[in-house]
Amino acid sequence: MAAPLSDGERRKQISVRGIAGLGDVAEVRKSFNRHLHFTLVKDRNVATPRDYYFALAHTVRDHLVGRWIRTQQHYYERDPKRIYYLSLEFYMGRTLQNTMVNLGLQNACDEAIYQLGLDLEELEEIEEDAGLGNGGLGRLAACFLDSMATLGLAAYGYGIRYEFGIFNQKIVDGWQVEEADDWLRYGNPWEKARPEYMLPVHFYGRVDHTPEGVKWIDTQVVLAMPYDTPVPGYKNNTVNTMRLWSAKAPNDFNLQEFNVGDYIEAVLDRNLAENISRVLYPNDNFFEGKELRLKQEYFVVAATLQDIIRRFKSSKFGCRDPVRTCFETFPDKVAIQLNDTHPALSIPELMRILVDVEKVDWDKAWEITKRTCAYTNHTVLPEALERWPVSMFEKLLPRHLEIIYALNQMHLDRVAALYPGDIDRLRRMSVIEEGDCKRINMAHLCVIGSHAVNGVARIHSDIVKNSVFKDFYELEPEKFQNKTNGITPRRWLLLCNPGLADIIAEKIGEGFITDLSQLKKLLDFINNETFIRDVAKVKQENKLKFAAYLEEQYKVKINPSSMFDVQVKRIHEYKRQLLNCLHAITLYNRIRSDPSKSFVPRTIMIGGKAAPGYHMAKMIIKLITSIGEVINNDPYVGDRLKVIFLENYRVSLAEKVIPAADLSQQISTAGTEASGTGNMKFMVNGALTIGTMDGANVEMAEEADEENLFIFGMRVEDVEALDRQGYNAQEYYERLPELRQAIDQISSGFFSPRDPGCFRDVVNMLMYHDRFKVFADYEAYIKCQGQVDQLFMNPREWTKKVIRNIACSGKFSSDRTIMEYAQEIWGVEPSATKIPPPNLPRD
Repeated sequence: MAAPLSDGERRKQISVRGIAGLGDVAEVRKSFNRHLHFTLVKDRNVATPRDYYFALAHTVRDHLVGRWIRTQQHYYERDPKRIYYLSLEFYMGRTLQNTMVNLGLQNACDEAIYQLGLDLEELEEIEEDAGLGNGGLGRLAACFLDSMATLGLAAYGYGIRYEFGIFNQKIVDGWQVEEADDWLRYGNPWEKARPEYMLPVHFYGRVDHTPEGVKWIDTQVVLAMPYDTPVPGYKNNTVNTMRLWSAKAPNDFNLQEFNVGDYIEAVLDRNLAENISRVLYPNDNFFEGKELRLKQEYFVVAATLQDIIRRFKSSKFGCRDPVRTCFETFPDKVAIQLNDTHPALSIPELMRILVDVEKVDWDKAWEITKRTCAYTNHTVLPEALERWPVSMFEKLLPRHLEIIYALNQMHLDRVAALYPGDIDRLRRMSVIEEGDCKRINMAHLCVIGSHAVNGVARIHSDIVKNSVFKDFYELEPEKFQNKTNGITPRRWLLLCNPGLADIIAEKIGEGFITDLSQLKKLLDFINNETFIRDVAKVKQENKLKFAAYLEEQYKVKINPSSMFDVQVKRIHEYKRQLLNCLHAITLYNRIRSDPSKSFVPRTIMIGGKAAPGYHMAKMIIKLITSIGEVINNDPYVGDRLKVIFLENYRVSLAEKVIPAADLSQQISTAGTEASGTGNMKFMVNGALTIGTMDGANVEMAEEADEENLFIFGMRVEDVEALDRQGYNAQEYYERLPELRQAIDQISSGFFSPRDPGCFRDVVNMLMYHDRFKVFADYEAYIKCQGQVDQLFMNPREWTKKVIRNIACSGKFSSDRTIMEYAQEIWGVEPSATKIPPPNLPRD
């Protein structure tokens, strides 16, 4: 088979990003050399590859800065309604290539770097991922920022500048080992510190009720230092801002202790304050009630709301005086979107500022708060819901506790008036949960304090209405909406799969890049032999390239013509990586029992991180690696089956594996995955989906027709019925010989000969405590995988299904999602106005 084209060679053939003008190339070279000479190498004679990366990053950043300043001037003068997206996570990945793509600079940079004897791809690989998120929720926030800029919305992302992002995962003897992610070690060329906007955040203290009003006093102060990162839209000269806060101790922090002589101790204590922005909590879909986490949540909210109010007061018709003192118009100028319950404290904090500081009447303040805030729910799993102990609040945020109690009383009075005598309803709907430990239910606080509550896929939004917030839906049905998630086509098609983007552009033009629904035009080419061949060729090149990467990184040789069967996502029982494992074992046993039979060769790849404290997730990783160890070294199997664990799955690895995948596994128990966004990335990149009717899979099957996906297993109503009758795993174990064989092998130590009891906990869970009913879907899953094999043996028919899936993936653009948020929640219209570039005069 021919060697894959490098991205550099491929780019030489590519039209989709425009041909570089010679002037642009000369200008990039000049700028690159200047940065290398003056800002980086300084007194060293020899530049390192990292110096080259920084020189290029600064060169590209130069193109951003003028546009960034222009955009902010544009907003200041026109004073549009501003959108504030508050999230504890922004999983941005790398910035260099994304910026080049969005500014239309990629070809010029590629050519200039090539002329300088360097390789653009090698420089791109030097950049650290900004891994300030765990998984889907944080990556969604990143896609949304890209779409908001591309749609010309005056939008800001606000979060925390974690010094250490999601841990780096190492696999040692098959076990996950965590390493700190020191992503800022070499500096970050994309951020700009803004000390002039540093703000105080208060903790602890006590509340004083005086005739002049309520005062929160004797607090500890931590300073919030903002770092701004530019967020460019696609070729529209709009550059928005992501502002991340870093915690700094004030200079007098604990220096009272200096008076008793322990000056050194007092200065060292500054770390206590600065720990707030030290590290991202590495849990996905799991609540850990630690005080430091609550501090992080209040820290981002308190700093952000001060910033929002400062901007609101000074933004009017280009006047720099603080002119707005009346808050009546606040919701007309400000929309705050809460990404899950993590920034829920925005609600009591906005109330505190309006009532205590700005002296707004309580009822008026409550109306303003509700009209300003909107809440996105991301999960239905009970263990993921944030429920903070009242005692922790009392100590850390005493004024906020008072406000929450008062809001809850108002809320319960209203419920009691509408449903007299229904004490159980009051208990279910209270923001305060009674019990051994009184807790604050943050989701309930978000629902009562927002004018809009949305789920992230249609099936999930229905579950939110009919189950999770059923009582609240009955009270205020007009609040509840659905906003099906999406992904940005710039990163997840143009950047990661230029070959596919190019052949699509040849057929239908480039409009799909900002209007993904135009992919529908590809339906005309499903039977076009040339296009079928081109799509298959691009996939094969991506597979060859990824196979070469795996060989280099993991020293494993894989068969590039095998089916690349991929499941990459956080490791969690509900995502059912264990079902995938059972299929791998079943295939292995079939090959072993009849080695002469012909089998469709498969490379099963599973990747993802387990939360460090999640024992079962870590056991699942150990099981995957142990199964791989046995299968990959069995001479009877050869290259017909390989099982590979993809170490340290992250955004930059996703950009490599997704374009190479043939089969995408989306196999959560129906009713547990809110949406999923990996499923969308695979679909647009030409992988076929094997999945349950869960999350956005349902809408993918609706868009492409169910027969063009491999749908199997229980639906939500089947799961509910099974719950009512009682799930008995033993029944399936006894009835299905292949399942029994696989479980017996795991149990007996067949995959862990040196420690036969290694997987005792996994088997015990599957047999007696499996909330996610792996065995109940095993039979349907294995059968469905047989259909996958059948189709894969007919490459032409497989590719036709691939084209149909790509053509029907247009709905799953985050541009469409953001358009819906803008029109139906925030009350703003996207702007098609292109801001003039810095080299042209402003209108």
